[in-house]
Amino acid sequence: MNPLVQAFFDPATWTISYVLYEAPGSACAIIDPVLDYDPKSGRTRTASAERIVAFVREHDLKVEWILETHAHADHMSAGAWLRSQLGGKLAIGENIRTVQKVFRDIFNLEPEFRADGTQFDHLFAAGERFRIGNLDAQVWFVPGHTPACAAYLIGDAVFVGDTLFMPDVGSARCDFPGGDARTLYASVRRILALPPQTRIYVCHDYPPAGRAVRWETSVAEQRADNIHVRDGIAEAEFVAMRTARDKTLEMPTLILPSIQVNIRAGEPPPAEGNGMRYLKIPLNAL
Repeated sequence: MNPLVQAFFDPATWTISYVLYEAPGSACAIIDPVLDYDPKSGRTRTASAERIVAFVREHDLKVEWILETHAHADHMSAGAWLRSQLGGKLAIGENIRTVQKVFRDIFNLEPEFRADGTQFDHLFAAGERFRIGNLDAQVWFVPGHTPACAAYLIGDAVFVGDTLFMPDVGSARCDFPGGDARTLYASVRRILALPPQTRIYVCHDYPPAGRAVRWETSVAEQRADNIHVRDGIAEAEFVAMRTARDKTLEMPTLILPSIQVNIRAGEPPPAEGNGMRYLKIPLNAL
């Protein structure tokens, strides 16, 4: 069965979140939800996530899963807040443990922080199958951007996180801890071996001037037109391009606050003795 997909675009972070479902009144999954964050004030808001809540309730949907494709470096996850409002299991690929271990040390997190993924309700294994109501779903590990990236194949749709962007934007960077351009190339080519008509949903769009924001493409379109990994571009060419390009990129604006929250499944750090919660800014670490 092929799912219905409702997209929610966040212009502040260029992120697209999704609600995937079979029909009104059915089970659903939420993918990569955004928690609004103002870096100037340190305040969080739930306006973006409230749009998802309104849609779910309007269509009488039952949330069974809240799915993260990876520990995002460009926005905070609203997964924990949405679970408190709508229920469902909050899940991510099991390699999140690797990312947690790296950033536990970078941020020198509290001794009680556990780098074992237990902050999430479920850790998917590679190839694991699960259901969203009557919809069959499968988890593919697609590392390269980060070690913990996962894609979700559901009917004729695949949700690829940051692994791929629109064809005129290309592919994800590979210079974060644990990233690797050669590994990303293999992950992308695996996705592009799916049937040509497979719908691909991306987590971000950074459109060139004059193009409206998009979030749905196809295997056929990517194989024909992706500026980084279309058919005919060999691994060595991709790795050379990606490595050179990544050296020119700045760190995402919200990487330091976002990672600290996202490796905790969308929860902020624990309150300190004065009742306040704090995010750390490590100097000269990235």
